[in-house]
Amino acid sequence: MAAAPPTPNSDDTLNDWLTLHHAPGIGAVTIQRLLERYTSPAAALHAAAHREPDLDPEALRFLRQPDRERIERDLAWAEQPGNHIITCRDPAYPALLLQIADPPPLLYVLGNVEVLGQLQLGMVGSRNPSASGHRTATEFARHLALAGLTITSGLALGIDAASHRGALDAGKPTIAVMGTGLDRVYPSRHRELAHAIAEHGALVSELPTGTAPKPENFPRRNRIISGLSLGILVVEAAIRSGSLITARCAGEQGREVFAIPGSIHNPLARGCHALIRQGAKLVETAQDVIDELGALAGACTPPELLAGDQARVPATELSTDYVQLLDSIGYDPTSVDALVETSGLTPAEVSSMLLQLEMSGYVASSAGGMYNRLK
Repeated sequence: MAAAPPTPNSDDTLNDWLTLHHAPGIGAVTIQRLLERYTSPAAALHAAAHREPDLDPEALRFLRQPDRERIERDLAWAEQPGNHIITCRDPAYPALLLQIADPPPLLYVLGNVEVLGQLQLGMVGSRNPSASGHRTATEFARHLALAGLTITSGLALGIDAASHRGALDAGKPTIAVMGTGLDRVYPSRHRELAHAIAEHGALVSELPTGTAPKPENFPRRNRIISGLSLGILVVEAAIRSGSLITARCAGEQGREVFAIPGSIHNPLARGCHALIRQGAKLVETAQDVIDELGALAGACTPPELLAGDQARVPATELSTDYVQLLDSIGYDPTSVDALVETSGLTPAEVSSMLLQLEMSGYVASSAGGMYNRLK
């Protein structure tokens, strides 16, 4: 009688999965093809040892004589508390991700594996957002997290980090999909943020431990952000932006694409405007996202809409001069010289009042001495 196959979570099976995963020249699509042909990693390795599968010679050499040190390093990582390696045949593997054309055969997870099965919304955008873009991402993430959506992003500078922090501020889990191995954090300044995400949600990567932040890793990472999510929300993006790659992946995967419009004078709005012209849903409030996702996102509604739709602080709280200056400031970046001209105040008065308005949260400053209104 033939021996029973190993259980899906046995060390031997994970060894086989990792051997395939580490083989040079073998990616997600090739592993998927091998699994369809040979039914299991063990059978694929047996075929590589005794037959000549249609594989690159270098890959065949690795499969016959694997680099045990690399595989053992992953296994040792997986033994540490909170660390997991799940395969595409594991019940914990997220069902939505399994539906894409090239699902990762393995996911390295640091944190709570169960959050991968929650309804997710991907949020992406510029690494160098405007002050209002950063604030918008934080508030959207906070409200959407309170509405029951798990916010998924890429831990990058700018909009990604603001989105993660918005979800954490709401006391909700968030998921960061990494472009490195999970034994390192990139960018390094987000080490504390990554720790918070792992504690309350999960860090995820398809890349083995020890993988450095190479440029080619990040476009591949983007398909996982969109693949995990019901839809992608782009907050700010230049016309040539990695965020648009994520949006394109989402469209190809049949996911919803949402974009927040901005000023025609803001170059970081042009990517969002291009997406809207191509059919992305224009979004002004968190409720717009909930309404569009409908039953897929659950019937819950945010307890309040975004700050742009909430009652603004009454202008009567400000003196007449401050109201006059605030009325001269638009939501587009405005220079001090322009404010002096439109408000009729002196340069010294404008500078002093802008400082007070910024400290009170009415305006935000940006590069070049520009100011824009926040509320």
